[in-house]
Amino acid sequence: MDKNIKMISAKMALPYIKDNMIVGLGGGTTISYVVDFLEKNNVSKIKIVTPSEHTKQLCLRAGYEVLDLSMVNRIDIAFDGCDYVDENLYALKSGGGIHTEEKLIARMADEYILLVDASKLEKKLSFVTPVVIECIRAARSYVEMEVMKLGGRAEPRTSYAKDGYTISDHGNLLIDAEFDEVDDIPLLNQKLKSICGVLETSLFTEEVTKVLVAEEDGYKVMKRC
Repeated sequence: MDKNIKMISAKMALPYIKDNMIVGLGGGTTISYVVDFLEKNNVSKIKIVTPSEHTKQLCLRAGYEVLDLSMVNRIDIAFDGCDYVDENLYALKSGGGIHTEEKLIARMADEYILLVDASKLEKKLSFVTPVVIECIRAARSYVEMEVMKLGGRAEPRTSYAKDGYTISDHGNLLIDAEFDEVDDIPLLNQKLKSICGVLETSLFTEEVTKVLVAEEDGYKVMKRC
């Protein structure tokens, strides 16, 4: 997504945000623009929750109160991006490795809205990016085996910036699970989450209430039926 489209995506969020709301924000460049636009439009009477350290620092610098998520049990509205989303509003979020708290925010929010451009929209999720599984370290080999039984290929995430496996903010492993084709997406998510030792997956099958799709001349709204 180029800078112009990212900015269009960010602006789509503004009409939904009202004074005195608790607003959930994810991570990424588009969400950074959301914070920038909120500040420039003097939207000041809101409180923020976010799983992203980068977003948190941007909000604090802009003068927003950032609440500890553990002290919140309801969120008015939340915005995030994704890798891909389909016409059923099933979404895949593989990049940042903070999907467990992102999904918690999504569940707590009255509305959970994804900000995307048309390149992120698919008729049905193709799984060209992996499902990320957060699991306890002791379960690594078992989770890999169970993913194979489900027709996938799994391996712990690594990074050039760190020796060894990539660890989540909760001290758990992140496992990338690749699938070539999935017939029943919600069922796959249920089966992955039922594996002993798994905390959460980056596959969102129930949480998304709207998708705002940015276009050069505006945007369109997709809603859950």
